[in-house]
Amino acid sequence: MTVYKRTPLYPVHKRLGARLIAFSGWEMPVEYSGIAKEHTAVRTAAGLFDVSHMGEFEVLGPQALDLIQFVTTNDAGKLIDGQAQYSAMAYPLGTAVDDLLVYRHNSEHFMLVVNAANTVKDFEWIESHNRFHAAIEDITDRVTLIAPYHFTHGKVLDADAIVSRTGYTGEDGFELYFAAEHSESIWDAISETGAPLGLLPAGLGARNTLRLEGKLLLYGNDMDGTTSLLEAGLGWIVKLGKGEFIGRDALLRQKQEGVKRKLVGFEMLGREIARDHYPVVIDEQTVGHVTSGSPSITLKKNIGLAYLPVDYSSIGTRFHVSIRDRLCDAQVVPTPFYKRRERDSA
Repeated sequence: MTVYKRTPLYPVHKRLGARLIAFSGWEMPVEYSGIAKEHTAVRTAAGLFDVSHMGEFEVLGPQALDLIQFVTTNDAGKLIDGQAQYSAMAYPLGTAVDDLLVYRHNSEHFMLVVNAANTVKDFEWIESHNRFHAAIEDITDRVTLIAPYHFTHGKVLDADAIVSRTGYTGEDGFELYFAAEHSESIWDAISETGAPLGLLPAGLGARNTLRLEGKLLLYGNDMDGTTSLLEAGLGWIVKLGKGEFIGRDALLRQKQEGVKRKLVGFEMLGREIARDHYPVVIDEQTVGHVTSGSPSITLKKNIGLAYLPVDYSSIGTRFHVSIRDRLCDAQVVPTPFYKRRERDSA
């Protein structure tokens, strides 16, 4: 019998009647009041997520930055104390180990936040390339991470916390990191304060539909160890001029020669829904598959992401998605599919 890990907020999820599923080795809430309702709350009011299953590592010591610069593709040297940065780790061939967030506390203290499914793999990868003698510690089980996305009222109780303006929904939002023993009290305080404003607890289902609308990639779907960071459209976090890092030579060569395929956004031209892994067909040849696909709750369209040959990746290009042995029309469209309203940044 498989035993799944539970976050410190598991009692809260049970109390709220969440539907729980297995996800990346964890028992996590997929929905509370319904995916569409939770999705809409985030877009129009506020949503509160438990994302404590994400992996967190501390990197410490005089050469902490040197290690991070070597194993990540973005330039962490540009961070100042109190800043965070979206980045990635690459294999020597330029394919994705993982995407992650890098937090700088000070010049000798950093935190890395990685995808839950990759926590063990990522930790071992970083340790195996630690020629800088930095101290690395996995603090995942000691930290709770909640995300009151699109939420501008309320307070954290008298507990030490990191409040980060980061997120995974396409909305302006914040992520809170704090010691696990404060989990229930902080969750309840935010919930009670936000309820009159329309805040709802939200699960992984809404998190997935929200991130797809914002074209925020999911490791294991939209990129993996076979996918070049440049193919995935992540060239903006690959800083080839910063100095040596794992995968640099391959990524430099790819940039010079050009990639053969690109991750594109598409919408279905009919009412069909393109689900993950459905084949993508061009000129009667299967050229790939849908990496992420779902109805867009906000836009009332059926959308998705897929890798297409570069020659077929231009906006407006039509192709087919094979759905239950029927070829259905799709078209490449601009991404992100959804952009938040500017009033939210005022």
